[in-house]
Amino acid sequence: MAMTILGALKLAPSPPATTTSSLPAWRGPSSLHFHLAKAGAAALVAASLLVADPALAFRGGGPYGQQVTRGQDLTGKDFSGQTLIKQDFKTSILRQTNFKGANLLGASFFDADLTGADLSDADLRNADFSLANVTKVNLTNANLEGALVTGNTSFKGSNIYGADFTDVPLRDDQRDYLCKIADGVNTTTGNATKETLFCK
Repeated sequence: MAMTILGALKLAPSPPATTTSSLPAWRGPSSLHFHLAKAGAAALVAASLLVADPALAFRGGGPYGQQVTRGQDLTGKDFSGQTLIKQDFKTSILRQTNFKGANLLGASFFDADLTGADLSDADLRNADFSLANVTKVNLTNANLEGALVTGNTSFKGSNIYGADFTDVPLRDDQRDYLCKIADGVNTTTGNATKETLFCK
């Protein structure tokens, strides 16, 4: 069977030999194959580097916390006391996550679920809580100065004793709700929680 197939094949005669001296330099018989092989080798090397060294691949996180924290399930993780400036926690699940005393200056919690998280004593200045679920969160003595929130950001059931809400743009009904439970003075800024909320 194999011999029959081989016998049926007719190989085209080889073209007459041509010396490279009679061809232009760019049309040498092996120049095309050489460049293709070179390009293929370069692609293989680049691919192998990405596999061998994860540092060359995408790393989410922030300038201080290099681990990928965006779009992750980080339920119950311990980030207490860590420096996580501008850390990206967008769309992550952060239920019961411990951020006690963490430096989260400018961090993004956009559309994240922080239900039951501990943000006590945390530096949350200029953090982004847009669309975030901040229900039943411990914000005791947290500094939220300049933090960004939206109408959908919910602080329902959270502990805000001593929290500093200076320059946080809250919806009127959200502010009214927080004023009902506001108490204490932030030990870092010296500002009373009720005053930072402009409670009547």
